[in-house]
Amino acid sequence: MTPMPRQPSVRRQKSKPDARATMSLFPERGLKIGEAARALGVETYVLRFWETQFPFLKPRHTRTKHRFYNEKDLDVLRLIKRLLHDEGFTIVGANKHIKEFGIDALMTGKPIAKPSPASSERAPARSPGIDGQARRVLNEVRRDLESIHKILED
Repeated sequence: MTPMPRQPSVRRQKSKPDARATMSLFPERGLKIGEAARALGVETYVLRFWETQFPFLKPRHTRTKHRFYNEKDLDVLRLIKRLLHDEGFTIVGANKHIKEFGIDALMTGKPIAKPSPASSERAPARSPGIDGQARRVLNEVRRDLESIHKILED
């Protein structure tokens, strides 16, 4: 008897739930660091680094040192990502900005009336129409021009 040829196995990709759906499935547990990183669109090492730089960011740790992020932690992480990636703050500037205005006020997204003295810690001012990709290109062009200027000075 000849054996029957095997059917090739078909791997199905599991659909990945978004962070809100995952949080509703495990509200008491929270999100593991990988799940939180995927929900925010950053790498896990970024979350670990932010935890060392922002003292108010304290996810729950288990006895085995696993991190779990609840919904408030995710909101804080979204705020940090917005300040660093979208608004151009440095880590020091973001910390000062958060201390000045309060984390709760910044998370609600209310417009802030007084100008921030931490603005000196910000990246150069930009026009509201420039997105992240254009900013990166402009910063690269600026660095190139500065290096050419330095060469010409010598």
